[in-house]
Amino acid sequence: MILVWLIVILMVGGLLAWLSKKWHPVLPRWIALFAVLADLGLALYLWLRTPAATLGASPWLVRLEVPWIPQWGVNFILALDGLSLLMLLLSFFLGTLAVLISWREIRTKSGFFHFNLLWVLAGITGVFLTMDLFLFYFFWEVMLIPMYFLIGVWGHANRNYAAYKFFIFTQASGLLMLLAILGLYFIHGSQTGIYTFNYFELLDTALAPVAARLLMFGFLAAFLVKLPVVPFHSWLPDAHSEAPTAGSVILAGLLLKTGAYGLLRFVLPLFPTAAVEFAPWAMLLGVIGIIYGAILAFSQTDLKRLVAYTSVSHMGFIILGVFAFNEWALQGIVMQMIAHGLSTGALFIIAGFLYERLHTRDIQLMGGFWSKAPKMGVIALIFVMASLGLPGLGNFIAEFLTLVGSWQANNWLTVFATIGLVMATVYSLRIMQKVFFEPAPMEQALPDLTSREMLIATPMVLMILWLGLYPQPVLDTARPSIKQQLQAYQPASLEEKSLVAVPIAPPAVQVQLGDTVHFYKTRGGTHEPK
Repeated sequence: MILVWLIVILMVGGLLAWLSKKWHPVLPRWIALFAVLADLGLALYLWLRTPAATLGASPWLVRLEVPWIPQWGVNFILALDGLSLLMLLLSFFLGTLAVLISWREIRTKSGFFHFNLLWVLAGITGVFLTMDLFLFYFFWEVMLIPMYFLIGVWGHANRNYAAYKFFIFTQASGLLMLLAILGLYFIHGSQTGIYTFNYFELLDTALAPVAARLLMFGFLAAFLVKLPVVPFHSWLPDAHSEAPTAGSVILAGLLLKTGAYGLLRFVLPLFPTAAVEFAPWAMLLGVIGIIYGAILAFSQTDLKRLVAYTSVSHMGFIILGVFAFNEWALQGIVMQMIAHGLSTGALFIIAGFLYERLHTRDIQLMGGFWSKAPKMGVIALIFVMASLGLPGLGNFIAEFLTLVGSWQANNWLTVFATIGLVMATVYSLRIMQKVFFEPAPMEQALPDLTSREMLIATPMVLMILWLGLYPQPVLDTARPSIKQQLQAYQPASLEEKSLVAVPIAPPAVQVQLGDTVHFYKTRGGTHEPK
């Protein structure tokens, strides 16, 4: 039941925060803070209670299954493994900071604001926990509507346009995923006579190559838009630049990660043959995103749009690593999800601090702030260095593992991806130069960070340092889940290759990635290596 409580606490807390505004204007903030801290405490308890070394053969830590609508094959299935546990820890940590960031920034309709904030977190929690595809789609939609309100009500001047664009992109792609879920449901039912949305049962569905491709592209539509991958990224800069600071942190740190999580949890295990066929194109899209996002980031003068385009670039590493099909790359993906959530979230927080003081996001109007606000300058420098992948910080571990893994799959695309690291150095140092070191075009006062702001920034600094200096606990926690996602992609042995045409041998697919030919065992499909 602890998994249910993780969702219920946030939903009930959101309702109480909304209603409590009638009694006292500050009460919604405290209710929201206690609700997220309670979930953070429960997630930490789950992590500390079950060390990764004790997982054994099964990666699942906790699992709950209750019949919900049995005549439709819908069950209330929640399950927690190392991957989802790490994502929950990130969600509740950033959620706590989002409440603290909004403490002074949100002055109108604070009850409704904290209701939407907690319900976004509840939807994200459900996405990371549910193992019933019907329920997964339900939570996928739950997290979109509150984010629409966060942007549309408390955003900046062009907030309505940004909110509509965000909702249309994500809702339309989500509907394609719903069609793919229903297609998988009916195909499994026609084969077995059992119509179910149960993830664990749908894993064994045998799919014809054409059906597998179509269904996979339905899931990909939702996940690639959410990441986002070029050319489906155009909603992101508008949403980030117009959202309130807390909305930008949740959007960059968590909502984008639901797309990466979906690729790992659903696309790889459900469609192994189709995923291998699509891999070269997916990796190419990742490299294009890395370079294209970096170029656009360098060309921006709006600080929030600049940071938004860095997300497009960094998310390119995720799709590059996901379709490399090896443990190095997927470990890098998990680290990238966490490290990017911290570093980019922190840069949006710095942008929010500057906007609160200067009432502008134009970096051409800033400069010379290092001597005026040294605390802010040091914090910004740490996360700018993290964004460019400085060794000793979490992003370096993530990008190093991802590139080592992708090198095993495609040498040339990995070489081009490393160009993105050089470009990251350029746009990251430009932030420090324009905002903190370059002489200011006009003289303006800039108060340094307050105690509350240091309380927000310091834990993020400690976390990004911990990930960079001692990532092993995170890697150990994620390893059992990653190995499970890769079960369908184990390279076939020489004996299996020689027997691949025999009916009793497992189906296999051959794919050319770079200069190496890989043979993969897959569930379903009729491909034979030629």
